[in-house]
Amino acid sequence: MEKKSNTSYGDAEFSDFLKMAFRRHLGHDEADYEKPVIGIANTFSEVNRCHSHIQPMVETIKQGVIAGGGTPLEFPIMSLGEMFTSPTTMMYRNLVAMDTEEMITAQPIDGVVLIGGCDKMAPAQLMGAASANKPSILFSGGPMNNGEYKGRTLGACSDCRYFWQEYKAGTVSETEIKEINKELAPTAGHCMVMGSASTIASCSEALGMMLPGGAAIPATVNERMHMARETGKQIVRLVNQRIKPSDIMTKKSFENAIRLLMAIGGSTNSVIHLTAIAKRVGIKIDLDLFEIISEETPFIANMRPAGEYQMQDLYHAGGIPVVLKELESLLHLDELTVTGKTIGENLNNIKIEEVYRDIVRTINNPLHKDGGITVLKGNISPNGSIIKPKAVIDKKLLKHKGKAVVFKSIEDMEKRINSEALEVDKDSVLVLQNAGPVGAPGMPEAGMIPIPQKLLKQGVRDMVRISDCRMSGTAFGTVVLHISPESAIGGPLGLVKDGDLIELDVKNRILNVDISEDELKERQIGWKAPEFEDRGYYWMYRKHVLQADEGCDFDFMLPDFKDKSIL
Repeated sequence: MEKKSNTSYGDAEFSDFLKMAFRRHLGHDEADYEKPVIGIANTFSEVNRCHSHIQPMVETIKQGVIAGGGTPLEFPIMSLGEMFTSPTTMMYRNLVAMDTEEMITAQPIDGVVLIGGCDKMAPAQLMGAASANKPSILFSGGPMNNGEYKGRTLGACSDCRYFWQEYKAGTVSETEIKEINKELAPTAGHCMVMGSASTIASCSEALGMMLPGGAAIPATVNERMHMARETGKQIVRLVNQRIKPSDIMTKKSFENAIRLLMAIGGSTNSVIHLTAIAKRVGIKIDLDLFEIISEETPFIANMRPAGEYQMQDLYHAGGIPVVLKELESLLHLDELTVTGKTIGENLNNIKIEEVYRDIVRTINNPLHKDGGITVLKGNISPNGSIIKPKAVIDKKLLKHKGKAVVFKSIEDMEKRINSEALEVDKDSVLVLQNAGPVGAPGMPEAGMIPIPQKLLKQGVRDMVRISDCRMSGTAFGTVVLHISPESAIGGPLGLVKDGDLIELDVKNRILNVDISEDELKERQIGWKAPEFEDRGYYWMYRKHVLQADEGCDFDFMLPDFKDKSIL
């Protein structure tokens, strides 16, 4: 074990003496602190409903730490709930990462258990742990059980979006939408489709930072508590073996995580998160790498919103270890994991029962021959943008030309999208500007721009939508996201006007506006940057956040940051 940090009083021995005097209130004596001291970064919150159930799990993690020969010490970390944080949880992901890093670094602990769940929590904690680089392991509170309404399986929040759209179209009554609402989130846990929370937990397994099987176990089943106990035991072993995040999170392990992302049709948000986590350990991964791995990786996990099943079903099929086993020939198998073994060793005895073959296909019989995310470039998005082609409703829209209907901001969109006066038809391309990291701020999940209500009533259920913001991993449709550079810093998306012809060609990876380079330059001359009246964290965020293709971390949090006069 490394020497634990001390509060500075100018006398190291006095610091130890004082520290022991004050921690005796927990009933410990000196011998307890000669053992590995394990911090448990507790993200319990009653506001964040996806973490409201984790207290018994924390107690079980403590039991595991004690059984493993360590001393557990629980401490609080900020907790972000996706539906309950304004303007968006992404605005505060970096703040949670800073909180996590500083508490791991500042406190006298040898290792830490990170508790993820709702979308931004696991990536934020992995970012912080990567920078702190003390032995760390991620544990998830787990997904909800499936919902059900009149014999139909429901999944939050893919069905939140689906049924709300039908309600706006007039095909679902007000009485029925209220009944459906009661069944969308039936138990404790995070969203049970392959949305952002489930995706980042799954990728964390492939990355090697979570015990095998930890992503898919529902929040409500006994095995989740067993996993908590084993996690507590394992962090003590990691401390004793001096295995740190930098030993596990290598370039090749990130490639494994990206491959898993493509095979499960996971959330587009994970592109940003994996990029940000990698940068914290000095590893550069870019959109080109995501594109290459997507082209090489078959889509084998039949998971909503791009497939048919949910996390509870994947759990019964064997969870993420089964998916990784099917991808075995495509993985870097020698990468270390939190088990203390390589990912290849972890997969030695994994097998799938044939009865679950519709949930996890073989690589020779995939749902699709390539992965779940495609990178687009063009004169609107010179640094890249992304789309989930397998989640598109109307496949004809994957190659489309249409006239732009432009919204200058999220507020402008909310005000005008359902106006009868809006000049829009089914072939229009809905364009949302100034909704990126700087512009919104925080890059909210507004990218699944609503279909105008008058078109919904005509039977339209999908349109081409493009923006510099994000969408939920539970969302669907022909939605182009993360356009970089964003509108608010002068990106060409902000130069698009009503009536401009937009070309989308997913097969050829193209997103263009059909105007000349000279015209774009002329418009750029007349462009004016938006003005913001910010203070505090908002000011710091807008000043220092990176673009989507760079992971949206703060520039000053990267290990190669040089400028010491940032404020």
